[in-house]
Formats: sequence, C-alpha cells, structure tokens
Amino acid sequence: MMQDDDEAGAGPAGKDEAQPGMVVRQVPAVTRAIAVLRLLSRSEAPLGVQAIARQLGLIPSTCLHIMRALVAEEMVAFDPHTKRYRLASGIVALARGMLRHDPFSKLVEPALDEISQRYSITAIGVEAASLDHMIVVAIARPSQALHLEADLGSRYPALISATGRLVAAFGGYSRAELDKRFKVLRWQNPPALEDWRADVEACRRLGYAVDEGHYIAGVTIVAAPVLVHGRMSHALVAAGVSDQMRRSGHEALGEELKRNADELSRRLAAF
Repeated sequence: MMQDDDEAGAGPAGKDEAQPGMVVRQVPAVTRAIAVLRLLSRSEAPLGVQAIARQLGLIPSTCLHIMRALVAEEMVAFDPHTKRYRLASGIVALARGMLRHDPFSKLVEPALDEISQRYSITAIGVEAASLDHMIVVAIARPSQALHLEADLGSRYPALISATGRLVAAFGGYSRAELDKRFKVLRWQNPPALEDWRADVEACRRLGYAVDEGHYIAGVTIVAAPVLVHGRMSHALVAAGVSDQMRRSGHEALGEELKRNADELSRRLAAF
C-alpha cells in the first residue's frame, strides 16, 4: 500500500511511514496489480483475462490494461497461443534483489543452518511485514528426510501461531486491534482468547513463544523476536513434529532462538 504523493514527506523525516493503527489510503491501480500477481502466484496453471477478472472482481477491460502493463514490465508473461498469463522471471529478479540487499536475510542464514541441523527441524526467518502477514525470507532444512516444508515468499497471517504471539507482544499494537484480528484467525485447534492473551504475556517475560498443535495439529512452532528500536521487525522460527520437539525441549530451543534473535537485533541496529 502507498500514500498519495502530497502526503508522503509532508511532515518531519520518518513521519510518512505507516505506523501501527494508521489508516493508509490504497491506490487502486497498485493494489489491483498486486492482487493479480498474488493470484498468479497461487494458481497452478496460467490464467486468461476473463478468469483473472472474475476471480478478482475486475472489469475485463480494466484487467486487460493491467495485464498489458505487467507484461511490459516483465512481471508477467503472455502466451499468444493460449491467450493466458503466468508470472515471469522479472518477479524472481526482484526477489533476488531484495534478498541480496536485505541485511536480515544475509545475517540470519548461519543461525538457521546451525539450529536446523542441531535439532533436525525446519528453521525459518520471517519478516513482520504488517499486522496482516508474515513473509518467509530465509529457510534452513535438516539433512534427514523428515522435515516440514516451507517456501521463500510464503505469507502467513501475522497473528497466527507462535509468531503471532510475538507480534502481539512486541509489535506495539492496541489490545482492541489485536482482539479484533484474533477473532478471524483460522487455527486447526484454536486457543481461547483469554488463553492466547496469557500466552502473549508469557512471551513478553520469556522472550520467545510456543505454539503446540494450535495452528497445525501435530506440529509445534517455537519463535523468538528480532527487535529493532524496540519493535519487532523479524522473527526466528523453528517448526517440527510435536513429539520430536518435546524431546528436544521447548525451553532449550526457545532460549537458543532468543540468543540468536538478540544478537541479530544488535547487529541490525547498526544498519
């Protein structure tokens, strides 16, 4: 989401950035183009203009103009034989550029690799993009065959699972906003709101959070926050089968994630 040009930079330095609870006006052309890209990223097959317009609630002629613009920018590829669209390599170039210049993605890899191999679990670095979503920006997988899959660029609801407790504890959001968002989350085994609030308070004390089978049945997720200027920007996450995670010990894993997250917090503060 973007602000109007006359709003951006109108105040003191840094005041034009979105703050928790701020209402940011959407720019229709931008939000529609992004919606198209997200739709194509989820689709297992290329899509035609009519299918894209129907799924996104767009007027077909408007959708066609968006598709032509995205093709011109090499974000989308068009097959003249099938008349369908798919994501193009320009998306990959953008993602690689982001990861190449993102200090967190560079710094977090050694820690994720070590944790993944030591505990034989999937270790993930996520960016707290907004109160809407978390985005996976780094992954380490164990060498053994059994591990949980995750993909770079995957997006998850910001308040779900262990990472969601971190957002609630360290994101600077109001209780009213958190409660409203909590009510629409989809868990396989949803916790009661009061229990979730208690978990958030425990997270503030411990410096890490644990979700044992609430988000995904049979899976435990442990996470610790990376804080920049006192607010959560990223998180280190460990995910594995619950029985295996119990044997490893939630506390030991949580403390190790916290140590690495604290070190990353200190190093990122220098950027």
